[in-house]
Amino acid sequence: MTNSFKVFIENKPLYYKEIDHKRVHRAYALLKPHIRQPLTIHIVGTNGKGSTGRIMATLLHLSGKQVGHFSSPHILKFNERIWIEGEDIGDEALDKAHKKLYSILGEEMSSALSYFEYTTLLAMVAMENLEVMVLEAGLGGEFDATNVCSKELSVITPIGLDHQDFLGNSIEAIATTKMNSIDNDFVLALQSEEEVYSVAKKVVKQKGVKCYDVQEFKSNYPQRYQEVKVLLETLGWASYLFENTLTALLALDRLSLPYKISHLKDVKLFGRFYKVLPNVTIDVGHNLLATQAITKVLKKEQKKQIVLVYNALNDKDYANILKIFKPYVKRVEIIEIETVRAIELESLENSLKDLNIPFKKFDTIDKDEEYLVFGSFYVIETFLNKNSQNINLH
Repeated sequence: MTNSFKVFIENKPLYYKEIDHKRVHRAYALLKPHIRQPLTIHIVGTNGKGSTGRIMATLLHLSGKQVGHFSSPHILKFNERIWIEGEDIGDEALDKAHKKLYSILGEEMSSALSYFEYTTLLAMVAMENLEVMVLEAGLGGEFDATNVCSKELSVITPIGLDHQDFLGNSIEAIATTKMNSIDNDFVLALQSEEEVYSVAKKVVKQKGVKCYDVQEFKSNYPQRYQEVKVLLETLGWASYLFENTLTALLALDRLSLPYKISHLKDVKLFGRFYKVLPNVTIDVGHNLLATQAITKVLKKEQKKQIVLVYNALNDKDYANILKIFKPYVKRVEIIEIETVRAIELESLENSLKDLNIPFKKFDTIDKDEEYLVFGSFYVIETFLNKNSQNINLH
């Protein structure tokens, strides 16, 4: 095997029409005897997985723990998906982990695994010598590649309607699929859908595990709640990031892991309601739940209407997303994204016409306008690449 990881992974398709859910378990059975597994925190949910995981990982790192965080997708470079001890993994370390994994699995299994399956196992190899591994599910929970290993604690972030083709058409079905991945106790983030709480109660009963509900954070830890709230308001974090922080802290508490609230000021959440320029905020959110979280912030903070730089993938409810954004938007600027999964331009334009929202093609940033770039990781990646000369990405 002579290929570098980069060459190997670029030849893997991102999506398959048919998925063999047992394949990654067979691969993990081959791998497991050859690696050690750190204490593992598993994060599943529809929104907030990346920020909740990074908050936990950063606080642990700054408290002296050896910690890694596996997340997806990436914005600009694959290395972003595997964050080890405060930094994205280097190319040399990726190649080393790839060489070990490939030699254990063999050519046939390595080739058969999907992009996400292979890179999940790769992250486990790369992080085997750490103390803590924060593992973020990609899609779903029960059948996700990250569900192959045992977990000390599961963290359930906000659940909403998304990826219905894979996960089911109701909140109850989606929540059940996600929570079926729970092995032990779990932390339940603040939920906007009441059905999620009903499913959580069933899981507690069926699996004999404990649920630690973030709804009780304020009453159980009033002083800490206030301390976090004041600090994050000072830092200018969006309200949904405050909620994700409470989830992260409760998870660390449950595992008796060390952290300092003051270290929150050093957490970098690139792509999560993140200002890349004084008048430009980017957010990788792309579904109704993310839209509701962001418009809640806009309603609270807005001084003038924004320009929404937008596009979406064809499985998203873009018409309703735009409808929710309408009161806060001066106009939409459509940014073209290169993927077969992008919605047809005509469909997007028709929705904007129906909603009577002015629109045009995105060209350049006007310093006198306030911009929100939103729609998907593809949208953020394209926007950043188009404006790389204006934006410092480091």
